[in-house]
Amino acid sequence: MSERADLRWGTIPALAFEVAGRLGDREAIVDGDERITWTELGTACRRSAQGFVAAGVQPGDRVAIWVPNCWEWVAAVIGLQAAGGVLVPLNTRYKGTEAAWILERSRAVALVTVNGFLGNDYVAMLREASGGEGDARPVAGLPDLRTAVVLRSEGEPPPGTVGWDAFLAVGDEGDPAEVDRRLADLEPGDVSDMLFTSGTTGKPKGVLCTHEQVLRTVQAWADTVGLRADDRYLAVNPFFHSFGYKAGIVACLISGATLVPLAVFDVPAIMALAAKEHVTALPGPPTVYQTMMNHPDFRRSEVASLRLAVTGAAAIPVELIHRMRDTIGFDTVVTAYGLTEACGFATICQPDDPAEIIATTSGRAMPGIEVLVVDDAGAEAPRGEAGEVVVRGYNVMLGYFEDPEQTEEAIDADGWLHTGDIGVMDDAGNLRITDRKKDMFISGGFNAYPAEIENLLLAHPDLAQVAVVGVPDERMGEVGVAFVVPTTGHTVDSDEVKAWARAQMANFKAPTAVHVVDALPFNAGGKVLKYELRERLAEGTD
Repeated sequence: MSERADLRWGTIPALAFEVAGRLGDREAIVDGDERITWTELGTACRRSAQGFVAAGVQPGDRVAIWVPNCWEWVAAVIGLQAAGGVLVPLNTRYKGTEAAWILERSRAVALVTVNGFLGNDYVAMLREASGGEGDARPVAGLPDLRTAVVLRSEGEPPPGTVGWDAFLAVGDEGDPAEVDRRLADLEPGDVSDMLFTSGTTGKPKGVLCTHEQVLRTVQAWADTVGLRADDRYLAVNPFFHSFGYKAGIVACLISGATLVPLAVFDVPAIMALAAKEHVTALPGPPTVYQTMMNHPDFRRSEVASLRLAVTGAAAIPVELIHRMRDTIGFDTVVTAYGLTEACGFATICQPDDPAEIIATTSGRAMPGIEVLVVDDAGAEAPRGEAGEVVVRGYNVMLGYFEDPEQTEEAIDADGWLHTGDIGVMDDAGNLRITDRKKDMFISGGFNAYPAEIENLLLAHPDLAQVAVVGVPDERMGEVGVAFVVPTTGHTVDSDEVKAWARAQMANFKAPTAVHVVDALPFNAGGKVLKYELRERLAEGTD
């Protein structure tokens, strides 16, 4: 990949330090009672970089962050990247075994974490999963992990770890010129981050993306959605996910918008923050807005400042877009599509697209990116016909970390990334994602796409959320089973929903069983963890 002449910033740290110097005393981040100016953020990022250098992090080393949304997350990621490190974010809902697997697989040399978030002692969880505390290492079973920094702690940091302030203090004693040398040596084509795939279909894989890829795609995203320097961006998307890290932290750096992080999704907290901080932008998966409007304490008056919503990651009813405008009051609602292997970005709607286009499609390919729908032979499918979505362009990952076979399977000889998503493209180039290729099931000889069935079921007035999975059936081969969450204040009868579905859709699509649940299992990106639903069925539990 060649460096673009029009790339304004070569690397993410270069962007961060430039905007910090340019915007000075304006608010960069508001985190609870903490109000961080751009100047203060720039200083914190440099101290962080010196800390990682002092800890022995070398260019190309992987550094993991296992921390909920907070202002120090930004200082940590810019600092580790300025030292030449590669970000490996960890889901804060992971248990010790899950986190240890990624730390071991990535061979991370340092970990930034917290103690006490949602009652969790993350270091203790790692030690329990990986063999206890080591003599010269924080965790015995992770030989590459040399340093564990506890950013926030309820009480003293665990033995064998170092607190954030102490970590920074050691860095202050080092040579600040070394950070300047690292920054000068950092290239746009160097790896900036290794995000692991969500694991919805198997073991997570480390996706390698570069500084240039992140900056170019986020710049295009921010320009399209119209993110501005006077925006105040409420980040409910977790920073460990590309939606929170790239379309959140990096997007605010590029636009100069003020970042307002929220550690836990909570509707009353969102409304209180929106009112107090005059929040204008609230990106997130559809579940964020559905949950808000379905919450008994929702008050439009408290979110009157909101103007911009960007969503995606799941099927969206047209009615939801109308309600987001009419009930919440958004001026701009945009949908988009991307995946970790495409740096998180591929297609996006335009703000002036009709509601039907915004709801039923994910828009058109972003500038400089090619998107096609192809048949099983790899040829472009006729417009209006379903096929696999493939993507080519500057946003396609370098590959999976130390996994050439999986990389070759995902990216063909012509540079097309095979996404595994099923989609349909209209004559205008708008892409509609209909399902995951692996989620499709065949019922009575007909291809059934769960996302299509879910959209049909969401027309039922008593259903707030729906997930459909295919299960084996002796007569039909496979049949659909639906998990449904009732709308607040409504009760749902499974037999009534099944009868309603049979009247609304073809018989091979109609679910043969409906399970009423309080909530669906979601990953950080708002995608339903359908393997968990299949496990529930296999175990005979709802």
